Amino acid sequence: MISGKTAKFERLFGGLYIGQNPTPHRNSYAVIAFDFSGLDTCGKDDFKKSFSDRVQDTVIAFLAAYRDFIPDADKQINRMVSDKSGIGALYALFGIAKQADIKLFAIIDEHDHFANDLIATGVNDEYKEMEQANGFIRDFYETLKIGTSSILDRIFITGISPVMMDDLTSGFNIATNLTPLKRYNSMMGFTHSEVDWLMDATGVSRDHITVDMEWYYNGYLFHRDATDRVFNPSMMLYFLDQVINERKIPEKIIDDNLKLDYGHLRRLTRNEANRETLLQIVKDGGIVAEVKTKFSIDRLHDERYFVSLLFYMGLLTIEKPLFIGVRLCIPNHSIRTVFWECIMEEVQTVSNFSINTAELDRSITALALDGQVRPFVEYISRNIFNRLSNRDLRRFDEKYIKIMLLHCLFQSKVYVPVSEMETSNGYVDIFLRRSPLAPEVKYEWLFEFKYFKASEKALGAHRLDAQKQLTDYSRSEQMKDDRDVKKAVIMFIGKNKYELFEN
Repeated sequence: MISGKTAKFERLFGGLYIGQNPTPHRNSYAVIAFDFSGLDTCGKDDFKKSFSDRVQDTVIAFLAAYRDFIPDADKQINRMVSDKSGIGALYALFGIAKQADIKLFAIIDEHDHFANDLIATGVNDEYKEMEQANGFIRDFYETLKIGTSSILDRIFITGISPVMMDDLTSGFNIATNLTPLKRYNSMMGFTHSEVDWLMDATGVSRDHITVDMEWYYNGYLFHRDATDRVFNPSMMLYFLDQVINERKIPEKIIDDNLKLDYGHLRRLTRNEANRETLLQIVKDGGIVAEVKTKFSIDRLHDERYFVSLLFYMGLLTIEKPLFIGVRLCIPNHSIRTVFWECIMEEVQTVSNFSINTAELDRSITALALDGQVRPFVEYISRNIFNRLSNRDLRRFDEKYIKIMLLHCLFQSKVYVPVSEMETSNGYVDIFLRRSPLAPEVKYEWLFEFKYFKASEKALGAHRLDAQKQLTDYSRSEQMKDDRDVKKAVIMFIGKNKYELFEN
């Protein structure tokens, strides 16, 4: 028992389940918490020093926090300051704790943060050197393993992916992966009832919520047999914080911090195989896969492991179980925009064109207020298709080009573009839903979109088919009474020509 810590336990956990149902181990451990985010990964030597210093500083902070229970604590701290060996400090701590008869509980947060950073930036050789048999990362985990035989009683590790644990198996083969267990599905996010509780506890009026929170923030499922989908907690806390402070929904419904995921994703798709997998996911709305619970850095160019990494990053989630594997999907609209931006960045880089934001905004304003679709289609034809090379057009298909349209429409913040919206009469290519931030928008739109190579024949039959599809959609249960929804068939033909039909 770490006497004198009871009051802190009650303050921290008294209102939680663990506080009301304490185990016999309550107040039995001194906690040492390592946080491996924000390490210097610019170079091998810089990283090694950064890692060693972080371990050293954590040990010193532990000794200061528990100085009342450690004989000659200040003397031990001074000794640690003069010795800059992180692993040496950890060894020394085990001896100090054993002498003081203190059991340790180690928490390692963001255990794979630096590994993901190195992998994403392509520094794979340095990563391998750090985790191989004589690497200093492996030394750290082997030291922890040694500590479990005497003084280190519990270790709890958190991170994004299982990459590090797989690569360190021989050095740290005592861990149990809790992530795949069904009972922890709801632990990874906020359930509907928890969101309701948050709103009540913070005084958020439901009158201020004019945005479809499920569309933007919900959708995560982490086990094939689980039933409760959960909200992304970071997204929800951002949204509710903005509502609390401004008494209205935020102007940016999608948190700019998602740009970090976009940058990370772009670095991971520098190789052709991963780029093609990413494109397939966006075009098809998901992918069939088996989520791997262990994989090493050497396998991240393999589609199976790359897709699993996207799952662990929260960029994909389980849509439904299959006989073998699962179908993964993009969880919500916020994450969907991350994929769109990543693909558009790639297209713009390869094709060397940029978006004229002012002209694009004018064309979308014509859609929204005047019900005129031609200015938008003309803008896309002149500023995007005309600038694509013939090689680009050979690579692109209808779905790829639709992603470009979706990205451009998303930029305006006037509409929430919905791809493949389900109706009672089929799936609409693009539905432009009025943004909750723009209630003055007069017209919503249904687009049936077609793309043909310039050499393609029988366009007349395609026109009739597209127009019939649009008529069927407009007669669906979801649309038949909505007089503010306009419909158009957009047919792009090669680089320089388009046809437009309104209904």
